[in-house]
Amino acid sequence: MRTQIYFYTLILFLFFPGFAVSQIDNTLYLELVESIPIETDLDNPGIRNTYQVWLEMIDNVRASLDIEQFYISNQKDEPLEDILAAIIKAAERGVKVRIIVDARMYKTYPETVDMLGKQNNITTRIIDFGKLTGGVQHAKFFIIDQQEIFMGSQNFDWRALKHIHEIGVRVKHREIVRCYQDIFDLDWQLTENNDPSEISKLIQFQNYQLPATLHVNDGEQYKITPTMSPKGLILDSTLWDEKQIVDMIEDAKNEIVCQFLTYSPAGRGKTLYPVLDNALRRAAVRGVNVKMIVSDWAKDHPTVDHLKSLSLVPNIQIKFSVLPEWSGGYIPYARVDHCKFLAIDTTKCWLGTSNWEKSYFYTSRNLGIVIKNLNVTQTIKKIFYKSWDSKYTELIQPEIEYEPRKHGEN
Repeated sequence: MRTQIYFYTLILFLFFPGFAVSQIDNTLYLELVESIPIETDLDNPGIRNTYQVWLEMIDNVRASLDIEQFYISNQKDEPLEDILAAIIKAAERGVKVRIIVDARMYKTYPETVDMLGKQNNITTRIIDFGKLTGGVQHAKFFIIDQQEIFMGSQNFDWRALKHIHEIGVRVKHREIVRCYQDIFDLDWQLTENNDPSEISKLIQFQNYQLPATLHVNDGEQYKITPTMSPKGLILDSTLWDEKQIVDMIEDAKNEIVCQFLTYSPAGRGKTLYPVLDNALRRAAVRGVNVKMIVSDWAKDHPTVDHLKSLSLVPNIQIKFSVLPEWSGGYIPYARVDHCKFLAIDTTKCWLGTSNWEKSYFYTSRNLGIVIKNLNVTQTIKKIFYKSWDSKYTELIQPEIEYEPRKHGEN
């Protein structure tokens, strides 16, 4: 690894769709990307949608495409078909495609993975985090030519492109992406046997030079740190998601906003996981205003009981996100807020693939990214407040007995 990297330009793609991507190796390109459920008004015109960005990235791949997903779920005549077709076309023009999916979810959605595995230049593998760590492969990312990554809450699921609220990030920079590439390569090796006894032999610990500090001509600064989980299966312990998130919360001076599918300090076997809950409570006690949005899938017990308890703390407000069903009929596992992000004060944010529950940090594969920059953080906060102030959220009231929302198969 080079000890010093010179950055000629920084392209921050937040408000300028269509701007050309520089091909200079030491140029950083960063773009926030969203999925908006159709028939809602949550769209942010300055942020491109997932379908457009995924297709553009895959169409431009030249040599290698590495994909690691929780699962792949397609439906005929839906937008994900175009993404899958682009992957096959990339393989046909000689791109080496490697795909990893979670073993447990593969049992539910085997068809598309099996179809892709029959194509020339595409190799699919199953990773069993149940055997390896007791969790799942929950990360959602793909890497283009070892220098560009897309990572976020979006699964490779047709619903994620038009029926779920999602947020992700596209980053192009060889040295930053190398941290994520190392994780993919580790998981690819683990898929050969899915044997936990091999973990210690396969892990090659790294000391990455992070955060990557970038400056542009006007003096504006960007600091970027990749993050990852689970605790015992990452290459640099300083990049562990839980540590990075707690450090951010402890640094907050005025405001914390965060949004997830689920949040709960309840662990398995009726155990308590207080780390993040206590960090938020400490922040509120020292006067930080905390606002949280969770999906209405969290209205079941004991999750809702913990949310009610947290909402009683002065300076903490929590809302449920309640997205309307599609006019065309009920869709299982859809019409929900699936975003996973945190922003503190005005200059620092984290977004990733983890909900805020213990298993996401201790037993399951997840990725994230910390970005310290005013423009990026303010954009994340605009996304948050568009939901917070919308007709799709409702303040949690401790006295109400909530009914869990149906979200599975009939």
